[in-house]
Amino acid sequence: MDLGLREKTVIVTAASKGLGKGVARQLAYEGANVLIASRDESLLQKGVMELKEETGHSNIDYAVCDMTKASDIKAMVAKTVSLFGGVDGLVNNSGGPPAGEFHDFTDADWEQAFELNLLSFIRTIREVLPYMKKAGEGRIVNLASSSFKQPIEGLILSNTFRTAIIGLAKTLSQELAGDNILINTVGPGRIATDRVAHLDKINADKHGVPVETVKAQAESAIPLGRYGTPEEFAKVVVFLCSHANSYTTGQAFLVDGGLVKAL
Repeated sequence: MDLGLREKTVIVTAASKGLGKGVARQLAYEGANVLIASRDESLLQKGVMELKEETGHSNIDYAVCDMTKASDIKAMVAKTVSLFGGVDGLVNNSGGPPAGEFHDFTDADWEQAFELNLLSFIRTIREVLPYMKKAGEGRIVNLASSSFKQPIEGLILSNTFRTAIIGLAKTLSQELAGDNILINTVGPGRIATDRVAHLDKINADKHGVPVETVKAQAESAIPLGRYGTPEEFAKVVVFLCSHANSYTTGQAFLVDGGLVKAL
């Protein structure tokens, strides 16, 4: 299947590693112009070099961007347009907020999680929309969490703001349909990333057991019996971000190996 991504331009945020980098890799394989962003320039430089070598695709660049800063987001989008002439697709991603329970967090913690995990998505969408509307089409995919279907114990900040992303996307799908801009949300289950490894370590320390035990228990709850890979997750995201997706908008998808039992 031709996804229609060759020479289309896609921004992927929080993409120096993990899920974002996996998505950027698959986009590059499809021939898209890709701009990756994160706060760590050294990781971005390394990531661009690796992606070019792995995919044989040269139209990959980066922007240093703190997703809690509106000025950085504006500069990221402006650089993309300067490099590639426009923005056809956006994959909104952000690092996860701290683990913990309700009593662990102050107003400042809630405000920081809001800025990173919801307001950053709003700001980035706002910046790319003029270019998509001018082109008469666009694709936006928000990366969230399986917690939008089933809250995850000990992740109240993530549970709250990842769910809000669904409301944002569903509303925008109605407002943007007339411009042929499609917006969807994808939630990962237990995908083998640094973030999941970090959460497994926290859980292991909390219960005084080896991290291998925690991982084995988690895998036993997944019908497919293992953690997913960033590449497996990315393939779903890239389809939704492509022109092969011409009639799906306002939807929320899980890539979780069957973990979540909710309908």
